[in-house]
This record gives sequence, C-alpha cells and structure tokens, in this order.
Amino acid sequence: MNKTYKVTFSDRYTFVQNGARRVPLIHRNKIMARVIVINSGKGGVGKTTTAINLGTSLNRLGKEVIIIDANLNTPNVGLQLGAPIVPVTLNHVLKGKADIEDAIYEHHSGTKIIPSSLSIKELTKFNTKKIPEIIESLRDSCDYVIIDSAAGFGEEVIAVLGVADEVVIVTNPEMPTVTDALKAVKVAREMGKEVNGVIVTRHVNAKYEMPLSSIRSMLETQIIGVIPEDKAVKEALNMRDAVVHTHPRSRVSRKYLEIARKVNGDEVEEVRSFLGRIFGR
Repeated sequence: MNKTYKVTFSDRYTFVQNGARRVPLIHRNKIMARVIVINSGKGGVGKTTTAINLGTSLNRLGKEVIIIDANLNTPNVGLQLGAPIVPVTLNHVLKGKADIEDAIYEHHSGTKIIPSSLSIKELTKFNTKKIPEIIESLRDSCDYVIIDSAAGFGEEVIAVLGVADEVVIVTNPEMPTVTDALKAVKVAREMGKEVNGVIVTRHVNAKYEMPLSSIRSMLETQIIGVIPEDKAVKEALNMRDAVVHTHPRSRVSRKYLEIARKVNGDEVEEVRSFLGRIFGR
C-alpha cells in the first residue's frame, strides 16, 4: 500500500499528494516545542533509526512531532520513511529558494518530517547560519522537534547543537564508538547544552561488548535506553517505514516506545534480569 505524504506549502495549507483532502497547518501560541538533537561521534551507529523511531513513538503517545534531517550531505530520514525524492527539501530552504513550510511532509502516521536532498546537485555550500532561525520558527507548531544531526562535529552539527534544548547521544557498545560518543558529549557540554542521556544500540549482551556500567561511567551520562540487535530493524528499512510501525510488538519497538515515554516525562518501570542487575549489562 502506498504511503500518504502531505506537502505543506507556504499558504499554510497542506496538499495531500494522493488527493485525499486539504487541512490547515496549525501554529500554536502557548505551547513551545522541545528541540532534541540526536547526535553521535561517528556514523553507522543507528542515529537516524533512533531519531525516526523516537519521533514516531512520541507521535504514538499523542504528541505532535517534526523530525528534521539535518544531515545535509548524507541524509536518510526521507529514504527510510518512504519519501526519498520530494519536490522541496531543507537544502532548498537553506539556499533561500523556499520557505520552511514548503519542506514539511506528513507521514501516514501523522509524524511530520523535513527531509534533506539526496541529489548530488544539492551538495553545495549551505547557509548553516539559517538553521537556528528555521528551527525556532517551528516551536509553536508541535510538541517536539527531533533533529537527526550529521555525525561528527562539522559546521551543520554545531549549528543544530546551538539551538538544542537537549541532546541525546547514540552509540554502539564498542570502545571506538563509545570514545567518539565521549567527544560528542564533551562538545555538547562545552556549548552549554544538556545531554539528556545515551542510547546504546545493537546490543546483544555479549562478553566482547563494553558493559553498560562502563559506558555509563566513561560518558558520565545516564543510559536512557538499550536497543537490542533485532532483524526487525533491517526488515523495517526494506519496508521503508519506522520499525515501531512495521513491527510494533518487537523487542526493539518496545524499547523505543519506552525511551519515548521517558523523554515525555512518563513513569517507566524497567525490568532487568538478575545478571543484568549484578553486572550492569
């Protein structure tokens, strides 16, 4: 079944590409969105998957969410959610060719996304100084702005960190990856940003992995979620949708929903195994 995407134009009305209906884009005055940057010291750790599934899980909790793909050179949010090619992207907005309303698309679940371009023609110099202004303009239209930042510490990463209310770091349970995550934690804190926690992905509870207690100690940051290695994630990628939608009963989906509840301030009772309580795994 084809996914329904809505493209929002600057007249503040949403045109449904499949021709279903038009609905207004609502700007609220009182409730301001929390801006959460999903960051990592290096690529390939599951940062985009985490941004997408955290955002869609918050949406499942009844929250209005906009996910921004701020990885301008190697974006994947639109690709993973079934909208690889769209008429207007964040790249166009940063170049002054479009307004931000032109680049907002609505996933069939209700989660909104602002994708970046996959086209190599768009891999030119961006005005990253516009990023904070763009993000601030979205604060009155949703509950959460989830930003999938680029890996590392380039210009666009510093720009999105500058406007963040809080930062979530994603890492694998391996020493090189955790070392890079430590750099990300330090950069965020040096900028005066709150590191809300760490999410450890692709965890199999093997002896060769860094114990969770060691990761927590090294990063001096709470671990707000541990995502197990699960083939459901790759199956969801193939289906071009969030795993919380394609495999809602999977272990990984339950974990992402648990993290979303923590982020949202809901009480979450964690169940840990006997060995996990002893060894911190």
